[in-house]
Amino acid sequence: MTEKPPLDSNEDRGWLGEGQSETQLTAVPGPDGDANDADRPAWDSKLQYVLAQVGFSVGLGNVWRFPYLCHQNGGGAFMLLYVFLLLIVGVPLFFMELAAGQSIRQGSIGVWKHISPKLAGIGYSSCIVCFYVALYYNVIIAWSIFYLGNSFQYPLPWEHCPTDGTSNDTAKECASSSPTSYFWFRKALDITNSIEESGEFNPVMTGCLLAGWAIVALAMIKGIKSSAKVMYFSSVFPYVVLFIFLVRGLLLDGAMEGIAYMFYPKLEIWLNVQVWRQAATQVFFALGLGYGSVIAYSSYNPVHNNCHRDALMVSCINFMTSVLASLVVFVVLGFRAKNIALRCVAENLGVFKLMASNGSSQQWWPRFNMTDPSSVSIAEYTEWYDRYGSMVGPKITHCTLEEEMNKGVEGTGLAFIAFTEVMALFPASPFWSTLFFLMLLNLGLSTMFGTMQGILTPLMDNFSVLGRHRTLLTVSGCALGFIIGLLFTQRSGNYFVTMFDDYSATLPLVIVVIFETISVAWVYGTDRFLDDIEVMLKWRPPVVYKYLWKYVCLIAMISLLAASLLRMVFKAPTYTAWNQTTGSEMTLEYPGWALAMIVMLIVFASLPVPIGYIHSMLMNRMVQDGPSQEGPGQEMHRELYTKCNSTDQLDSNSHQSPSEEDQGRPRTTFLPVGNERYRLLPQQEEEEEEEEQDTGV
Repeated sequence: MTEKPPLDSNEDRGWLGEGQSETQLTAVPGPDGDANDADRPAWDSKLQYVLAQVGFSVGLGNVWRFPYLCHQNGGGAFMLLYVFLLLIVGVPLFFMELAAGQSIRQGSIGVWKHISPKLAGIGYSSCIVCFYVALYYNVIIAWSIFYLGNSFQYPLPWEHCPTDGTSNDTAKECASSSPTSYFWFRKALDITNSIEESGEFNPVMTGCLLAGWAIVALAMIKGIKSSAKVMYFSSVFPYVVLFIFLVRGLLLDGAMEGIAYMFYPKLEIWLNVQVWRQAATQVFFALGLGYGSVIAYSSYNPVHNNCHRDALMVSCINFMTSVLASLVVFVVLGFRAKNIALRCVAENLGVFKLMASNGSSQQWWPRFNMTDPSSVSIAEYTEWYDRYGSMVGPKITHCTLEEEMNKGVEGTGLAFIAFTEVMALFPASPFWSTLFFLMLLNLGLSTMFGTMQGILTPLMDNFSVLGRHRTLLTVSGCALGFIIGLLFTQRSGNYFVTMFDDYSATLPLVIVVIFETISVAWVYGTDRFLDDIEVMLKWRPPVVYKYLWKYVCLIAMISLLAASLLRMVFKAPTYTAWNQTTGSEMTLEYPGWALAMIVMLIVFASLPVPIGYIHSMLMNRMVQDGPSQEGPGQEMHRELYTKCNSTDQLDSNSHQSPSEEDQGRPRTTFLPVGNERYRLLPQQEEEEEEEEQDTGV
């Protein structure tokens, strides 16, 4: 490797310079000045690490967000766009975070603080966003626990509408909607009509939330040593369930129609800017960029681990999981849509039968077997309706598979309404329901472990007191999360979950990743960063990463930030509420206090970045204004030393034993480590000689 000129320490741009040895790449001084690598935990095996990274990046979004985006935005065309953005933006940024964490061996705070003290705020912002996500993500885990507990009964409680105790009639709210919608909104959430009606706490859901936080605390109480063992099950089990559901789903009537709908490409969507924004956002969140969890996990790796291969492998697994989940979702939705369409045909034939009994007959009268609705296919009914639909009255409706498939379902609506409706139709429905919600629980837990690691690791690395009390920090963090999470167990809690999911993480995380990219590409320098990666990997990554980091990724992230801000400005934030009277959903605008809360969440998560910069500037100014004096403990400038290549021969002066005066001088972090040697740069040698003559030393 060619020698690089040192960074100007006055501008705080030093990081892992050429002057650091491979030993120092894994031994960064801790907050008290001592290297903390000796007792740093490590993964027991490469499999543990891969499962942890895959478990964190593959979450609920792969199951209920990606299929919806694919469904709404052109099917196969959206997948091609997603892969394109994944390759030019996702993989390079994911690789950057992996390499930074592995080389510096610190959490997110320590990594960016090590590049420059002015950038320490990036890590704190990551921690705050991780805490936001952990708060509402564990509520989804609580919902999964609730449904899992209700799956051990036959028939399933959401299979039929309950009856009103006073009139013995079907509950009006359920009759106006569906059994699954009624169970979700009334039995599980007991939801209010809007976010402004808070309502009392839901005691059952509060207990489930407590159980969720207890599981997280117990799994993480000993750090990665305990959570990694849980990962063997929580990361692998969802794949087993997805494959089982795929095989079962392919045997369902309507599965092939669902898959055809999924992959049918609509290339015109590439001209839509909003589709690009949604694809970039999904790439961004699917890989878990900006959370600090990727950095935290990679910091426990051996220094020579091939993080480039890891970045490609985890990204590929993540995408393939999204495709697998989409196949499962579309075969199930295809089956559901066909059942709804056939039910629609049967209802219309019932109307025809009633009209025939009244002696009504027209020229457009269909030649169907009215006594056996199952003998009439959807295609036959659609062909008849397309020809005579304009002549029939309003009682006869159109029934098409495409119309039902076009009704996109995402998020909780997919998991807790659409899927539960389908599983109620399966033979042995409690078994399938148990399997599905156990999968959701494990998907949520594996992501929660990574999210909490993104909070705990940086704090323990940066504050030695917290590092010495890992168990207390973990339990206290989970207890605090439960207390604040009570906000989500009110009857209006689901609306706050939506608010946090839509607004608390998106903008702050994009801002964090923009500053991360600027830090590596422009503050530290991509050439230096690639040199440091070469030291770790023993080979140099392709030069294309230099241009992707400096230009493509940065422009893409800034464009995503601008598009998100413009969307918030021109489209007032809204949420979907449940109307108990009509038994239907409606879209409402957030009230003023809720908008203020959204702004506060975004600002509070973004503030550490400018605060960290200002704090560092003030500290530098105080140091410069203070009296300049030499004494023990004063740290020499890091650019005074440069590492000699292993093939270089030091001159005779460098082999001389140090004098007593030299031994009394303080050592910097760039002095010899291991078998490597360092020498002063020529210019600094002359300056130091002049200093010695002036001071008489």
